[in-house]
Amino acid sequence: MNKMYNYAGSKILLVEDEETLAIGLEYNLVQEQYKVVRAEDGKKAIEYFNREEFDLIILDIMIPYFDGFEVARRIREKSPQMPILMLTARTSAKDRIEGLEIGADDYLTKPFHLDELLLRVKGMLKRKRWYQEITANQPEYSFGDNVINFENLSCRSGRKEFRLTPQEALIMRYLINRKGKIVSRQELLENVWNVKPGEFETRTIDNFIVRLRKYFEPYPVKPVYIKSVRGAGYIFIDK
Repeated sequence: MNKMYNYAGSKILLVEDEETLAIGLEYNLVQEQYKVVRAEDGKKAIEYFNREEFDLIILDIMIPYFDGFEVARRIREKSPQMPILMLTARTSAKDRIEGLEIGADDYLTKPFHLDELLLRVKGMLKRKRWYQEITANQPEYSFGDNVINFENLSCRSGRKEFRLTPQEALIMRYLINRKGKIVSRQELLENVWNVKPGEFETRTIDNFIVRLRKYFEPYPVKPVYIKSVRGAGYIFIDK
């Protein structure tokens, strides 16, 4: 993910009910040459999303009608790959992880620095482009009895059918793209979530790996595809 791109003109749906914050964010995003559509509640956010095409969603959790979690769920049903940056005043790690697990791609806790938000937006658009390019070249990947469709995130493992979350798909895409190479937990945090060292505990990655093994490994306690390398991280091996 080292290519340089110009993301000017990317269209962002900003869902924020604090008017002063929303106006300030919209102004600064427009200054970065993004196109911005603003919604002040979950109902309008869904209406705008169903009516227009967007490149990224900035979504506050505590909004009227439908909260951010519900809006994220509805967006995910229609657009599994849509980047979602969640904003919240909640500070507990549990809330942050819940947001990521239900479909958010990134998470910022209020109050935050504007520069940090702009960096996150750029990083998410960059990951979206990277993911789309790789998916275009290899929309499906098979290993063992498993098939992953990286376009709609649907999967099959033997007779079992299910759908990955965007974060699960990004982790699998990243590991598969580096097949046979050791990938550290910190590398996954930085490249999949674009987080700084120490911002999330590395066991967040371990929890996702446990789920992925349950999906794809014949015997999750003795993995043959997603292996641990003690003290180093993980390695994907395609038998």
